[in-house]
Amino acid sequence: AGRDKEDVVVPTSGGRYDVHLKKRQRVAVYWEEEVSEVRRCTWFYKGDKDNKYIPYSETFSEELEEAYMTAVTLDEWKKKLESPSREIIILHNPKLMVHYHPVATSDDWGSTPTEQGRPRTVKRGVENIAAEIPNGEPLQIDHLVFVVHGIGPACDIRFRSIIQCVNDFRNVSLSMLQAHFKKAQEQQQIGRVEFLPVNWHSSLHSTGVDVDLERITLPSINRLRHFINDTILDVFFYNSSTYCQTIVDTVASEMNRLYQLFLQRNPLFKGGVSIAGHSLGSLILFDLLTNQKAAPEEDEHSEEGSGTASSNRGIEEVQEILKKLELSEYCDVFEKEKMDRQALFLCTEKNLKEMGIPLGPRMKILHYISSKTEMQVCLLHGLCSSSTDNGNNCQYRDVGLGQVSANYPQLNYKPTIFFAFGSPIGMFLTVRGVKRINPNYSLPTCKGFFNIFHPFDPVAYRIEPMIVPDLEFEPMLLPHHKGRKRMHLELKEGLTRMSVDLKNNLLGSLRVAWQSFTRAPGQWCMRGGGELGTQHRSLQPRRCPSWYTKPEETPAAAKEEASLINVGRLNGGNRIDYVLQEKPIESFNEYLFALQGHLCYWESEDTVLLVLKEIYQTQGITLDQPLPGSQ
Repeated sequence: AGRDKEDVVVPTSGGRYDVHLKKRQRVAVYWEEEVSEVRRCTWFYKGDKDNKYIPYSETFSEELEEAYMTAVTLDEWKKKLESPSREIIILHNPKLMVHYHPVATSDDWGSTPTEQGRPRTVKRGVENIAAEIPNGEPLQIDHLVFVVHGIGPACDIRFRSIIQCVNDFRNVSLSMLQAHFKKAQEQQQIGRVEFLPVNWHSSLHSTGVDVDLERITLPSINRLRHFINDTILDVFFYNSSTYCQTIVDTVASEMNRLYQLFLQRNPLFKGGVSIAGHSLGSLILFDLLTNQKAAPEEDEHSEEGSGTASSNRGIEEVQEILKKLELSEYCDVFEKEKMDRQALFLCTEKNLKEMGIPLGPRMKILHYISSKTEMQVCLLHGLCSSSTDNGNNCQYRDVGLGQVSANYPQLNYKPTIFFAFGSPIGMFLTVRGVKRINPNYSLPTCKGFFNIFHPFDPVAYRIEPMIVPDLEFEPMLLPHHKGRKRMHLELKEGLTRMSVDLKNNLLGSLRVAWQSFTRAPGQWCMRGGGELGTQHRSLQPRRCPSWYTKPEETPAAAKEEASLINVGRLNGGNRIDYVLQEKPIESFNEYLFALQGHLCYWESEDTVLLVLKEIYQTQGITLDQPLPGSQ
């Protein structure tokens, strides 16, 4: 029992790490990370420039404790101890213990510890130490989100890994929950959302491709070439059938592995799963989702219970088809063969000939079958609109058109929502030859899709214009997490509104002057009140000259109209494109902050709040106070 007690494993940091008490080690659960040391702290030191107490190692703490207890018991102080790094600690009395820095020449010159600079303060125990111990994360997990990175091993401007960036994203989500879902938290309706990173870059570059690239890489500008090989080439790797297969297999298998491991560690979890991708990671997820297959049991359920009624209805449909083709005289032949609609579409010319159908009617039936089959295939892949004429006039191309030839794996779950951050999906679809997306198309297993981008992000592209190409409208402006627009945007909008009003007033004045100038002289020669009445009426707008344009709409009206635009079923009928508000300093130079715009999403409160809002909305939980301008 004592041995079992020593081997206790304690989950920490929301269950993402395990602490092995016997080994004094902290081990990551969901990803590979160097094992970190855990110390049981009893003795501490603090220098003049340190802002917190630093613990000694457990071994040296035991030596200090033994010396301290000896001094207390025998009342013999001014004990000297030497640390493993040859530093001197002197125990003057229970309230005064100091730690001196080592000096290399101290022994040669016979210097005393007091001559070796200002000492550190030594403290026993944790009393009166102002240590900020966090309360920890809520135990209840409402939703799980997998986050896939883009090109390269670094994900932000500080060259941090996907693990560190997702940690920031998670921390921001906890603060946003406290700020905007406080009522639901107090009522214990919600806990938190867990975000787990998915890393595919290391698997790709462990295939030996780096060695092959090194052989052919020129020796000049070595750092730049190494950076390109490690980051930019990931885009080309994904467009190669060999390495694309490696990437999609890694992403899908890793998400499936993490999902199963998460369920093992959280057996009471009943929430949903969403996925998020940054940059190239969003394209990888989009291609995976477009190649998912809906569960076959759904189709089986829809067919259960139909029985004979369904069969009879199928025969009646065949009769209607024959009437439409002016072949009603053959209804009895098809009814005798118990031919329903499904069987009709499986017929070949040989089958119809064996049934005794003449050549002319056979051609009519076969042409009808082929045209309807083409239309069904188009609708299945999101190619044609149902409003087209029998599928003969296809306006849309398959969203899977031009995808790299690969065997796309299936996920073990159906994602609730797909979030794309700084995504080039629209550009890749266009390059692949997809000019328009069918408004009736939706991802097979995921009904939600949000395309979130910074206005200066050079890698991000819109999706909505591919669904509604005939209208020009702005993306939805993400509301600021504090409930208002940034001040410089409000000022910009105010100036725009003022210029529109001035323009309308100026055009109105010019119109009045034009009417006065073009009016016949006899109109002014009316009697008394008639003249005044004419002048008064001349101020009322009646008809406009050809150069007069309609007054421009204010930005607020335009935005309200834009939010009502139907952008198809890709996001369940809701808007897809969402743009962040740039910071005041970013508005001075778009080019200077372009790279920062592509890497800003990990610490963006507005992005995190939209993710939380949409996730909890699926559970019927809303923000404490709706943000202005939100959908």
